[in-house]
Amino acid sequence: MTALSNWVPSLDGEQTLGEAYAEMPGDDASVVPWYVRLLENPASPVALPGAIDLRGHDCVHIVFGRGTTSADEAFVLGVTMGSTGRAAGWQRQVFALAARHLYRGPWRLSERDVLLFHLAVEFIRQQGVQPLNAVRWDDLWDEPLKKIRSSLGIRVPELLRFFETERLLWPDSLAASRLPTVAHRDE
Repeated sequence: MTALSNWVPSLDGEQTLGEAYAEMPGDDASVVPWYVRLLENPASPVALPGAIDLRGHDCVHIVFGRGTTSADEAFVLGVTMGSTGRAAGWQRQVFALAARHLYRGPWRLSERDVLLFHLAVEFIRQQGVQPLNAVRWDDLWDEPLKKIRSSLGIRVPELLRFFETERLLWPDSLAASRLPTVAHRDE
């Protein structure tokens, strides 16, 4: 089995969400620390816009072709929060401060990661993608990823351009070096 740190989904459009999810190694939700659940879990009374359950969060990784480095997490959190259209500047700043200074271990984001988070928020707002935290992911389990991306408003050519910009900004980044450069199977 692939270690979670080595897992990177492709932008294969023919694979179903369920098939891609089955290939994703992962940890149980019980390993997620309280401070992450406080801001990112929709059940929290102080959850920020875009709060999503762990399964939904993993599905966002899959549909955007992102692995699990801290940069990948920053991107996924940014597109999830940004897709709501409700994330005020102060809320993004609260998250950035918490992720930079309160979060520990693999949940902590670097300055570079926080910048990527902000870029991802702006990128997704310009794309007009529907709120990712409101998607009923279980209803899409047997759907091909290409169809899911299309229904959500994710335009793969624009996503690949974002990834290219990320590679140019951070050529030494492991996450950027592993990003898809092309869509597979006619995405």
